[in-house]
Parts: sequence; structure tokens; C-alpha cells
Amino acid sequence: MKHIKITAFDCPDTWFKTISAIWSAGDIFEVHYGSEDSRTKKLNLSIEITKPETRPLVDNKAPCDMKYVQWYALKYLWSGIVEGETYTYGSRLRKPVDQIEEAIKRYLEEPADRQITLIVRSPRDIMKHIDDRKHEPPCLTLIDTEAFEGKLNLTCYFRSWDAYAALPANIAGIQLFNEALVSEINRRGNLNLKTGKLIFHSKNCHIYERQFMLVENLLKPEKRSRRSLSTRASQIENFTTNAKQCF
Repeated sequence: MKHIKITAFDCPDTWFKTISAIWSAGDIFEVHYGSEDSRTKKLNLSIEITKPETRPLVDNKAPCDMKYVQWYALKYLWSGIVEGETYTYGSRLRKPVDQIEEAIKRYLEEPADRQITLIVRSPRDIMKHIDDRKHEPPCLTLIDTEAFEGKLNLTCYFRSWDAYAALPANIAGIQLFNEALVSEINRRGNLNLKTGKLIFHSKNCHIYERQFMLVENLLKPEKRSRRSLSTRASQIENFTTNAKQCF
């Protein structure tokens, strides 16, 4: 099992670097039980996004757009109300304990609190069947939080993660979720927090065989332009540093 760490500048950079790493170095993994029976390429991944707030949040070649990301952040993560769904991440974060509300309260009481972890998975998710039906545990397991040097950083764990189709919406949506969380803390307590890094871990970040051709076609024309993104990121950071020094 290969483990790789990826450091990326923003959300689009993360998506490209992730699928590129899996495509070039991923292990072949045959899925025989899960959401679909398929051959995949996968890695055990750790991802650090240093400037996830940078717009745009979604690459123009990703299989989602900002309209969907905004819906996902509001409905699937923040409120948890999606008609027809057995559960959402947000529904588990809101009930039986409203963890989002409690997190806001705890940061207002103690901004240096290190115990504020939002849990999506429950003990019942270890069961293969619930109420005589096949049970699919949530892919997103937890969102851990830490306020450090005036920024709220999130560390998230995905037990399984579709790198091509789900990851770009997930990371962009979680960034919007963090912005909403920070905004609500600031509104109530005037703490002047900002969003910080997003860090992700997944033991099985994968590309499905049905996506192989899509990924191969995506990487061919984008390699040269995307390779320059790290250079662009460095230029932006250098410009920001120089500008601060000038003022």
C-alpha cells in the first residue's frame, strides 16, 4: 500500500495533483464490496492545501461547477436537509447532537480549544446491514478543527474517496463550510477569525476504471499549464510578501 503526501496551493491545484499522483503511482485495487464492483487505481493519501480560500474553488475541467458546490456546502454539509436522502453529512452533524452549534459555542468560550472534533461516522456504521438492508457507511468520517494564529484549520478524514468526481466538490464545499463556520463565530463573538489550511487524509483515494479514459485525456493537455501553477503560487506569495514590505 503506497502512501503519498501532496502539498497544493489551492483547490483546483489539489484536484489535478491528486488524480495525477494516483494515475502515475497508484496501486491497482479490485473492489468486490462497496458502492460499485470495479477495478480502481488508488493511493493512501495525505493532502495539505495551503491557500484553499483562493478563487476559483473549482477547476473549469472538473465534473462539477460552483452552483453544485454551493448546494453541496449548504444542503449536504451545513443544514443536512436533502429530500430523499437516507442521511447526509450535515444531518449527522446536526443530530442527535448539533455539533456545529456546539463547536461555535466552544470557540466563543475558548478560542484555543483543542477538543472540537465533528464526527460524521457512528458506531452503527460498522454493521454490514441495518434493518435488513445493505448499509453504506459515510465516506467522510470526521472534521477536526483547530484555531491557530487567528485561522481556523480543518483536518478531515475520508475512508474512501472518488478522486475524479467527488474530490473537487468535497474540498471546495468543505472550504465554504469552513467560511460559514468562521463567519458565524465572528458574527457572534467578534473574534476576527479567518479560514486557514485544509488537510485531508484518505486510506483509499481512487480513480474508477470507468474514469480511466477521462483522467488520461484530462492529464495530457493540462500537464504543461498545470505544472506552471506552483510557479504561479510562488509568484503570488512573493508578490504579497513584497507588497506588505512596501507598506
